[in-house]
Amino acid sequence: MARDLETALLRSFVTVVRAGSISRAASALGQTQPALSQQVRKLESAVGRPLLHRSPSGVTLTRTGEELLPYAERILALSAQALSETGRVLTGRCGVGLLEDLAASQLPQALADLARLHPGATLEVLSCSRAEMREAYEAGRVQLVLDEIPDVPAPPRWTVRRPLTWAVGAGVNVAADPLPVVLFSETCTWRTSALEALERADRPWRVTFESNSLLGILAAVRAGLGIAALMPANLEPAMACHTPDALPTLPDVELGLARHPRSEGDPLIDAVETALRRAL
Repeated sequence: MARDLETALLRSFVTVVRAGSISRAASALGQTQPALSQQVRKLESAVGRPLLHRSPSGVTLTRTGEELLPYAERILALSAQALSETGRVLTGRCGVGLLEDLAASQLPQALADLARLHPGATLEVLSCSRAEMREAYEAGRVQLVLDEIPDVPAPPRWTVRRPLTWAVGAGVNVAADPLPVVLFSETCTWRTSALEALERADRPWRVTFESNSLLGILAAVRAGLGIAALMPANLEPAMACHTPDALPTLPDVELGLARHPRSEGDPLIDAVETALRRAL
C-alpha cells in the first residue's frame, strides 16, 4: 500500500524546526506540547526514521530530518498556492530583493512555483549589497525586499524571526580550545550573534576563514576549516552537529519585508508577498 505524508504532520514538523523547540512551536500553533510531540512522532513513524534530536535546550535535525525539511516546506507552499492561485490569472512583473542566505534557500523555488501557475507573469529575484538593493528599490526595479531588519530599505510591513544553527565542518572537533570559526567578513548581526554566543558560553575561539558570500562560507565549512552560523535551510546534511549541547544556542534572526508604495494594489505583487510570507 502506498504511503502518504499528511500535510498537517508536515506543518507540525516544519514549525518545530523553525521554532527550535517543541514548546515554542506548540505555543505558535496553539497546541499542547504532548499533542505536538505525538504528531512529530507519527510523522517519524511514517518516514521510518527519527527526524529530530531532542535535548533540554531544544531540537536539532537528524540527517533524515535535514533531507525531509526542504520537501516538507515545498509541499506546504504548493498546497497553499494551489488553494489560493487556482483559477486566477496574473500578469505583469515583480522584482524581489532577497538576502543572499534566503536566495539560496527554498524561497526562490516557491516563487518559481508561483510563476509556473501564472505564465503571463515575470518574476525577477535580485541578491546584492545593501547599497545596490536600496538603489534598485528606489528605482522601482524591485518592489519587495526581504532582508535583515537593519538592511531593509524602508519600514517593514511585517517581520518574522528565523533560527540560526551551527554548521560543523568535516573532522572539526566541537570541543576544541580554541574553537575554529568561519565568519562573514562584513559586519552583520549573524557574525555578532555567533561571537557573542561563544563569549557568553566562555568558549575561546579563533577565526580560521572569512568571506563576504554564503558560497565562500559553505566552501570553508565543507573543507573542514571550522564551524559557522547558518540558517537551517542552508545547512547541508554533512554539516549537522549531532551533539547539540556541545555548542551554545544561537539567537534568532529578525527578517522584515519592505514593499514599494507604488506597488500597492497590484494583484501579482500581492500574490508574491503572500507566497513569501507563507514560505517563511
